[in-house]
Amino acid sequence: MASLTQAVLFLAVIVAVAAPSRALTCSDVMKDLRPCINYLKSGSGAPPSPCCAGASNLAATATATADKQTACNCIKNAAKSITIKPELAKALPGNCGISMPFQISPNVDCSKIS
Repeated sequence: MASLTQAVLFLAVIVAVAAPSRALTCSDVMKDLRPCINYLKSGSGAPPSPCCAGASNLAATATATADKQTACNCIKNAAKSITIKPELAKALPGNCGISMPFQISPNVDCSKIS
């Protein structure tokens, strides 16, 4: 009985480790960065803490190449539909004390992010 329990536990661990992670979506990116919109449109000084928390979560979530490229493309597309200050967007990671896996800029080539 003990060996059966150990076998089941071992299989559960293997399945948990081998389970694929869910891919990042634009909805995820926008949810994280929504608190930043007003700041990026007209802000000055330090970004609000909910904005930095969302940006930090995005940076921690976008680790795979596909996720980084998805986040980059989502941000670029969203920036086209709302008028934001590009200098605030570019400075956001540094102002929040985080490192983003890509530069936030309308000119970044998202396909080259790895």
